Amino acid sequence: MKISNKKGFTLIELLVVIAIIGILASVVLASLNTARSKGIDAKTKAQLAGIRVAAEIHYDNTGGYGAATDVCTANMFNTSPVKEYTNTTGAFSANVTLSCHASLTAYAVSANLIGVSDVNADNWCVDSAGSSKAIALPLGNVTVCP
Repeated sequence: MKISNKKGFTLIELLVVIAIIGILASVVLASLNTARSKGIDAKTKAQLAGIRVAAEIHYDNTGGYGAATDVCTANMFNTSPVKEYTNTTGAFSANVTLSCHASLTAYAVSANLIGVSDVNADNWCVDSAGSSKAIALPLGNVTVCP
């Protein structure tokens, strides 16, 4: 009777283990991409909440929201403290687009959400009436969230 003292793994066993590790790695990476886009959306919502607070400070300091504008870099949106929140290069992620509208008595701001797959709620909107909600499309020329 001959006894074999070979120790180690066969090539098939090693290939199976490598395949399992590859599958697990791809599942983890897919989950990380989803988490990253949800994180960007959370940051966007937080920045829009900051715009609301900054706009109210601006209103208290000046007695209104300023002249009518549809540009995020003009009038109220270009003054401190609101400017820090509408600066798209610093405050928001690269793929986020703001839509800003203001009149003397009202304002509304919306931004697209990256991680949302629902076309009926792929933008987030805040306005001077206190609304903070998901909307289907970026704001038109209005100062309230639809």
